[in-house]
Amino acid sequence: MKTWLWIAYVLAVSACAQPPATPVGPVAAGPAITLTSDPVPLNADNPQQTAIGAFAYAGGLHLTSRDTTQLHGLSDLRVAANGQIHAVTDEGSLFTARLVLDSKGRLVGAADGALTPLTGTDGQVLPSKQESDAEGLAMLASGDRLVSLERHHRILLYPAKGGPPREAPLPEANFPDNGGMEGLSEDPARGADAYLVGGEVSGQTWSCTLAKGCTPGRIIPKTDDFGLVALAPLSGDRLAYLLRSWDPLRGSRVSLIIADKLGQVVDQLDLQRPLTVDNFEGLAAVPGKSGTIRFYLLADDNFSPAERTLLLAFDWTPQALKPTPAP
Repeated sequence: MKTWLWIAYVLAVSACAQPPATPVGPVAAGPAITLTSDPVPLNADNPQQTAIGAFAYAGGLHLTSRDTTQLHGLSDLRVAANGQIHAVTDEGSLFTARLVLDSKGRLVGAADGALTPLTGTDGQVLPSKQESDAEGLAMLASGDRLVSLERHHRILLYPAKGGPPREAPLPEANFPDNGGMEGLSEDPARGADAYLVGGEVSGQTWSCTLAKGCTPGRIIPKTDDFGLVALAPLSGDRLAYLLRSWDPLRGSRVSLIIADKLGQVVDQLDLQRPLTVDNFEGLAAVPGKSGTIRFYLLADDNFSPAERTLLLAFDWTPQALKPTPAP
């Protein structure tokens, strides 16, 4: 066979053997997408493990979709009482879906997915990573959404009635380019227009309102290699927050911490290998029965095949609610 024919043959065979390239940039998608929800255990090395301290594992999912290349980079979430999930992505999209629970209330699936590009104040789709890196999400009582973005640091308010967003008050702080307002949450105990903001690197939080702006609040204690990635105010002036760390040897490590109004740790959930863990950045808290709380943790897979879009559920029973063992 002539040399040029042999080269053409090898190239053709190689092309057929390789999977098609997957685009990683923004694409026009949706909004409706079909979701695949594969269950994941709490501990693959010990399938019998069902709890970590007072946190009972209530199911977990690996979310994927064949309909879009953009179901990745999910950075924060809120879960409504009716099971509707809202999340934002690093590429500037809003993801919504409906959680599926079994007869015991365990998380077993997700359905009715939709993925919609976020727009800027000009009504146009956010044009670049510099403008579209959404990290935090809050849902106000009015139905308005707040979205915090980093790189070009700002908070956008998306009206419940639709239309272009407007800029909302944000803290006066010098955030790093890729370490901005990762923590964002509504704060209903302090008013219908109140919200909390948390800085990833500093651990500084701010109490904000649409009417009066932001004032510094508590500083989240953390070690140097952990960053603050999510916030969720709880009743009784308690605060749940998520800390995240990664290094090549240990991989991802995540701590969900519940603290009282004085900053004292009430309880803590730590996830690291061999437990199911990934780059968790999203946190939602849903009140349960008799004072319990359902926590949902959402992982940002960074558009990497080495990471997964995971959604885990844990039911937390405060120590005071646990029955006293018989003597």
